[in-house]
Amino acid sequence: MLVKDNIIMTRVVRSGMLVREVFAECGHTHVQALPFVDKSGRITGRLTLKNIMRIACLPEYMVDTAPLLGGFLSCVDNAKEKIKQLLGHPVDDYVLESNLTIGSDEPAIKALAVMERNDTSYIFVVDDGQYQGIVTIQGIAMTMSSCDQDMELHVADG
Repeated sequence: MLVKDNIIMTRVVRSGMLVREVFAECGHTHVQALPFVDKSGRITGRLTLKNIMRIACLPEYMVDTAPLLGGFLSCVDNAKEKIKQLLGHPVDDYVLESNLTIGSDEPAIKALAVMERNDTSYIFVVDDGQYQGIVTIQGIAMTMSSCDQDMELHVADG
C-alpha cells in the first residue's frame, strides 16, 4: 500500500485567511491540520485545530488543573461572542513550523513511521514541490480495513 492510496485532498492555508476557513475545511475533509503555504505555494508551516484551540480557548491554568475543574467556568461567559471573534481572526498567529512531508510513491508504512517519530497522526504529501493532500492515520486504517473486506469477498466467491 502506497501513500497515494490514502491521500485526502484539502485546501491550503495562506497568510490572511481566517480561522473560520480552517475550521470549515478541516470539518469538511475530516482532518485536523492543513498546510500553510507561502506566495509560491511552498509549505512553510501548518495549522492544527489543536494548536488554535490551545492558544485561543484554553488558559494555561485550565490545562494544569483540568482534573479539578468543575462544571461552571467563568471563562466561558459570552462563549458565542468569543467564538465569533476567534472565527474572524487571521490564521497567521497560529502557524506552526512544518517539516511533515512525504512523497506519494512512498510506502504507507513509511508515512506511519514518520508520523510516529513526530508524534502526530497526519503527514502532508508533496511531489515535486507541489502539495497533493494529507494522509492521516485514520485514512490508512480505513484503507487497511477495506483490505479485510476484499479478502472476505474473495473467500465468499471461492
